[in-house]
Amino acid sequence: MVYLKKFTLLDEIQEHNIEFNEERRNIFNNYYPLHLFSSKSFKEINFDKITIFYGGNGSGKTTLINMISQKLNASRKSPIDKGSYFDLYVEHCDYEMSFEQPMEIKLITSDDVFDYLIDVRSINANVNRQKERLSKEYLDYKFNNNGNSFDNYDELKMSYDSKRKSMSKFVRERLGNNNIIEWSNGESALMFWEREIKEDSIYILDEPENSLSAENQLKLKRFIEDSTRFYNCQFIISTHSPFLLKLMDAKIYDLDDTPVVTKKWTELSNVLVYYNFFKQYEEEFDKK
Repeated sequence: MVYLKKFTLLDEIQEHNIEFNEERRNIFNNYYPLHLFSSKSFKEINFDKITIFYGGNGSGKTTLINMISQKLNASRKSPIDKGSYFDLYVEHCDYEMSFEQPMEIKLITSDDVFDYLIDVRSINANVNRQKERLSKEYLDYKFNNNGNSFDNYDELKMSYDSKRKSMSKFVRERLGNNNIIEWSNGESALMFWEREIKEDSIYILDEPENSLSAENQLKLKRFIEDSTRFYNCQFIISTHSPFLLKLMDAKIYDLDDTPVVTKKWTELSNVLVYYNFFKQYEEEFDKK
C-alpha cells in the first residue's frame, strides 16, 4: 500500500527567499538544511511501497527522514537534531497522500533500538540479582538446622520448600519477573522491530540495520517485505546495508549522485565495493 505518494522539497528560489529573510538573516549563521538538496537538483520524491534513501555520511539520508516525519507529524521517541532553518524549511515543503489513510505514522531510529537494548540489559541484570539472592536463601534454608524456630509463616514455608523442591523450582516460583530475556543483542533488536511494526501503517526507519548481524538483517528484510505484501504497510528507509538495499521492488534514491536519481541496488557504489571484494577472493570460496 502506498499512503504517501509524493514529497516536494524546496528549490533554489524558495531557499533564497528564506535565506534572505531580513529578520532571520541577522540571527542565524547556520543555514542547514538549505542548499543540501537543491545543490543536487533534488526536488521531488515519488514513493513506492518501499522507498530507500541511500548515501554516505553527510548525504542527507537522516535529514530527509526527519523532514518527512516532521511534516507528516509522525510519532517518534528520539528528538530531532535540528538546524536553525529546519522548521521553516519543513513548513514550506509539500506532500501528497492517497485516499487510503494509515492507522499510524511512526519514525523509528537506531537510537530507539539502542535504548530498547539498554532496557533489556537492565531487566536482565535485575532478574539475575534476584536469582542470586533467592539461590542463597534456598541454600540457607535448606541447610538450616534450627528446626522450626522461625518467626513467621513465610520463613517456615521457605524452609519447607527448600527441603522439598529443587533450587531451580524454588527460585522460579519466587522470581518476580520470571520471563528473563535471554536473547543476544541482535535477536533483541530484531524482536524490537517485530514489536514496533503493526499493519496498515507508514514506518519511517533510520538505519534499521544497526545492532543486527548479517543473518538478522536478512530476517528483517523478509519481515519488511511481508509487512508490505500481507499487512498493507509502507516503508521509508535510510540505509546503506546491502541486504536491505535488496528489498523486493524497493525504489532507491542515490543521494551521493548529482543530480539525485533512482538506481538499481546493483548499481550502488557501496554494493559494488562488496561485490568486487568477494569477487577478488572468489577462488577461496570455491575451494572444497
